[in-house]
Amino acid sequence: MTKLTTLFIIFLFSSILLFIKSSNASTTYNVLTFGAKPNGQIDATQPFLNAWGAACTSVEPTMIYVPKGRYLIKEATFRGPCKNKIIVKIDGTLVAPLDYWDIGNSGYWILFIKVNGISVIGGNIDAKGDGFWACRKSGNNNCPVGARSITFNWANDVVISGLLSINSQVTHLVINSCNNVMVKNVKIIAPDQSPNTDGIHVQSSTNITIIGCRIKTGDDCISIGPGTRNLWMEKILCGPGHGISIGSLGREYEEDGVQNVTLSYSIFTGSDNGLRIKSWARPSTSFVKNINYRNIVMKYVDNPIIIDQNYCPNSQDCPQQTSGVKISEVIYKNIEGTSTTEVAMNFDCSPSNPCQGIQIQDIKLTYMNKKAKSFCNNIQGTKKGVILPDTCI
Repeated sequence: MTKLTTLFIIFLFSSILLFIKSSNASTTYNVLTFGAKPNGQIDATQPFLNAWGAACTSVEPTMIYVPKGRYLIKEATFRGPCKNKIIVKIDGTLVAPLDYWDIGNSGYWILFIKVNGISVIGGNIDAKGDGFWACRKSGNNNCPVGARSITFNWANDVVISGLLSINSQVTHLVINSCNNVMVKNVKIIAPDQSPNTDGIHVQSSTNITIIGCRIKTGDDCISIGPGTRNLWMEKILCGPGHGISIGSLGREYEEDGVQNVTLSYSIFTGSDNGLRIKSWARPSTSFVKNINYRNIVMKYVDNPIIIDQNYCPNSQDCPQQTSGVKISEVIYKNIEGTSTTEVAMNFDCSPSNPCQGIQIQDIKLTYMNKKAKSFCNNIQGTKKGVILPDTCI
């Protein structure tokens, strides 16, 4: 049993215990009793906040219950610390205002901050991002910055299970500066041309588990930012979207790295990328270390395996520079399927900090049922088993 597998079992067990314990809520607060109207037209933000206030100050474990119906919610901050564990059980749908300006400049729509022992179970959230995307695509410089649909900041012992998020203005689910988070059976949907609608973004967080999620979106299915440690992802269905990406890293010189990440038993379908690591082409103290990709299927993916250390959008702040991000100990094992581009494995590493300790084993990738190619630049590693396309490592 590997160290990462042992860590995953510990995280999973602790998350299940957290969910079981928190399910024994002794007091239930129904948002209807606080005045929320389930018609999707009358603003229910304050009734929801009032229900949260009552639950958060209770000394007993509590549940906030959202019955079936549609609830109009403007930007809402559910703030801790609270005196107990709280379950938010949603059987209805939370909808954002039709006017994207109502939440668009806040940076978030639904925010949980400094809350420990919070579980969000079930429900649908619809951010109605269409109008915001149209503004962005029009080239209008007066668009708002956009709101993330649901964000957890500085929260510990979190469970998010059975949630459906559709049409976020920007990122759907953000986990930032958190510890011990379980994301399970979450479904995320946005059109493939919707800009910057990442499915799940994790950064500055430790002991995160993401299992059984279906993500169709216009940007990364899952994006992994600086400061992420001990992230386990399993049974992810990704596509359309930009794949599962570590990075981009190295935008700042003083920047934390990413360490101990595993992705297994997952399927990519029609995505722009599969397994991507990318970093800015400029100096940085950041790093990527101990990454394990295994048992992955690619179905018509543009770039199934890619390391890009020459990321320099719009050629700003990085021409004639090289990436300082150190990438090491990355394992690709038992990956098969089809690439829609001839180069199915693309390792474009930094000339000043070559990729080291890259291991590839049992890779079977074809280019539209033809022989694919691999590309290597500034990489050191080993190979084992059958490797298709022929590796340049």
